[in-house]
Amino acid sequence: MIPEGLININGDSVQVLQILFLTTMISLLPSLLVMMTSFARYVISFSFLRTAMGTQSTPPNIVLIGLAIILTYFTMAPTFEQIRTEAYEPYVAEEIDQEEFLARASVPLKNFMLRNTRENTLRMFCDLAHVDTPDTITDEAAMELPMRIIVPSFMTTELQRAFTIGLLLYIPFMLIDIVVSCTLMSMGMIMLPPSMISAPFKLLLFVSLNGWELLFSSLVQGVH
Repeated sequence: MIPEGLININGDSVQVLQILFLTTMISLLPSLLVMMTSFARYVISFSFLRTAMGTQSTPPNIVLIGLAIILTYFTMAPTFEQIRTEAYEPYVAEEIDQEEFLARASVPLKNFMLRNTRENTLRMFCDLAHVDTPDTITDEAAMELPMRIIVPSFMTTELQRAFTIGLLLYIPFMLIDIVVSCTLMSMGMIMLPPSMISAPFKLLLFVSLNGWELLFSSLVQGVH
């Protein structure tokens, strides 16, 4: 038989369902970070950049993930602050229950995801779910859509934008590879790997253009 509540060291009653709810939320945090924030866009863009530059494992994965987490926190800070003031603090003060907490916390997340979701993608998932499509992303009807439609629409849009950014990152470095390969072939140096020669030129181009600041500013400005 499951007890109705537990007693903590302070003598207060702690509901078993609250403990299960908190542990479930903690276990789902990594998935929520990937699915409902701009984390996926950042980490995929950084992976494309590393591959395009031909630096293999430099920067390492832990550095790319750390950069993605920091930029995600930077862009999501207003949304997190709104969740804290409108949902978390009233819940901790026992002014609202868990259902009201989830309802209030979902509003800022829905606003963020809808602002960064393409209308065509949202319409596609609405059609697949047989749900009435709102006229525009900013329509109040869009806020009434369930998370099962908004989240995949947002993720699909983020993946498309991340791959678009990756394509734009590939073009200048690919041109360097082509020029180096043609130059080596014209000189008869067929056995020399082109990547060995093009890598310093790629790094020189990236550093001379202040590439990290340019990439960070472009990524952050692309998040609404």
